Amino acid sequence: MNKRTIVSAAVLAAFTATLPLGAMAAPDLKVALIAGKTGVLEAYAKETETGFMMGLEYLTGGKMEINGRKLKVIVKDDQSKPDLGRTLLAEAYGDDKVDIAVGTTSSGSAIAMLPVAAEYKKVLIIEPAVADAITGDKWNRYIFRTARNSMQDALSAAATLKGGSVAFLAQDYAFGKDAIKAGKEALAATGSKAKVVHEEYAPQTATDFTASAQRIFAALKDKPQPRVLGIVWAGPSPMNKIADMQPGRYGIALAPGGNILPVMKTWRNYAGTEGTIYYYYDFPKNKMNDWFVAEHKKRFKAPPDMFTAGGFAAASAVVTALKKAGSGDTEKLIAAMEGMDFETPKGKMSFRKQDHQAMQSMYHFRIKKTQKDEWDLLELVREIPASELPVPVRNKR
Repeated sequence: MNKRTIVSAAVLAAFTATLPLGAMAAPDLKVALIAGKTGVLEAYAKETETGFMMGLEYLTGGKMEINGRKLKVIVKDDQSKPDLGRTLLAEAYGDDKVDIAVGTTSSGSAIAMLPVAAEYKKVLIIEPAVADAITGDKWNRYIFRTARNSMQDALSAAATLKGGSVAFLAQDYAFGKDAIKAGKEALAATGSKAKVVHEEYAPQTATDFTASAQRIFAALKDKPQPRVLGIVWAGPSPMNKIADMQPGRYGIALAPGGNILPVMKTWRNYAGTEGTIYYYYDFPKNKMNDWFVAEHKKRFKAPPDMFTAGGFAAASAVVTALKKAGSGDTEKLIAAMEGMDFETPKGKMSFRKQDHQAMQSMYHFRIKKTQKDEWDLLELVREIPASELPVPVRNKR
């Protein structure tokens, strides 16, 4: 190295030292999104990814930057398999060095991922898995959830029932059993006088519901009115097939849980049927949702769906947390996120400090009699505020 080279290097070093911190390129902020893009929950996962990316776009003004640092998103498909979900999250934290992770679609896979977040001491935002155990007995301090949980679904449904008799139809696996357990607890928690008279569990792959319906009708038909059949189902709903068996002849009303728009389109012949839902594009009235609906319609020729809204909510939690923490440091993120309010297409959500569950409103809907177009499906009966949903704290913090 000659004398001129030495002098030039010294001058460059001195100049660099005098630069303001913002003038030097800061490392990218990295976020992993894990979703079950292959398998039975594929439609939900794709909606989540779309909503997540649209949320980041909106919240960063299209720059994909937070506090001057580029935001990089790494998407991984866990195929809704718990072992793969666990492996991909470890890969995201260990190899990809992500600052924060979001996922996943299946509750089984999400539960498998929880200990990985604790092992790597990194934040994991759960979206859209709903099992109560995630913020209950399987929870750890690195877990936050923007998705609603089974109890929030159940409490919102219970808020619409004042008495009478209830039967449930659900899928025979963790999601279905968790939801019905929550449903029974919710009726008790809200002081409803409705009595659960039957629980029916069918295989996830069931297509013939004749035997199930006969057992349900037999259990309900002589019980006190109103007689309600609550249907809790992930994927293509059996509501049409149950309705074809004419439960109305026994005075039985169907009460479906909200589903994705392509499924609810098949319900348009059941005007007047009521249920509850996490999100329907026409219900929230705020600037963020206005942009979301208009932009989604422009890009995809259809309004955003409930899992799209969930992805957007997770993006809002990520952006709000990283801005508030001022870095991707885990302890700073946790401190910022506990009790944190953040805006979503549904309105404000808040991470409860005790278990990091996002407290949020839900919606009581009725299927419309007059529908203007293929997506004009539901009318709002009432927004059920978070204050009316007494979600119990179930972790051991």
